[in-house]
Amino acid sequence: MFSGIIEATGVVRQVAGRASARRLTVAVGVVGRGARVGESIAVNGVCLTVASSRAGVLAFDVVAETLRCTTLGEVATGDRVNLERSLKVGDRVSGHFVVGHVDGVGTIAQRRSARGDVRLTIRLPEQVDPRAVVPKGSIAVDGVSLTVGEVSATECTVYLIPETLKRTVLGSRKVGERVNLEIDLISRYVCSWLSKRSGASRITEAFLRKHGFA
Repeated sequence: MFSGIIEATGVVRQVAGRASARRLTVAVGVVGRGARVGESIAVNGVCLTVASSRAGVLAFDVVAETLRCTTLGEVATGDRVNLERSLKVGDRVSGHFVVGHVDGVGTIAQRRSARGDVRLTIRLPEQVDPRAVVPKGSIAVDGVSLTVGEVSATECTVYLIPETLKRTVLGSRKVGERVNLEIDLISRYVCSWLSKRSGASRITEAFLRKHGFA
């Protein structure tokens, strides 16, 4: 479990492997202090397990499903990535609860600057139900906890303050680039429940009509 408050950015030192599985080696700086094999760290919003740890450099094994569902398959040597260690019980949650399970990959459709902040309009992928993206609600973009501004059937807009621009890789994201999206945990479960309830209602109605009760 994470909070979407990025602790630092790291630099990818090496990408090894094939399309079916890769190992990312990342220079993580202070995030690596005390990091042990088996711990979870969010890399661009994706929950990964530390496979090896040495002198501020961590390695992560990324399986095919993660490569398919996130942008980690596009990461190259020299790229900067957002990093966050998992929460401890009793920590402050300054953002919102983030699990590191990416719902889909969005595309930056527009980037606008206004009075020091930046507005990113993100095109939502088909895997993300726009009903779960709520104005004034939360969404994690490349692991960064952000507040949703406007929402349409295909896009949402988020606002980046100067501190976010300085401390995360979102400050350098450009139009056309892809970003990992994780919708708010509560919204995810509510939408899932409503979808199942709607499906069950249709089945019930069909049963009643078939047997002459409706």
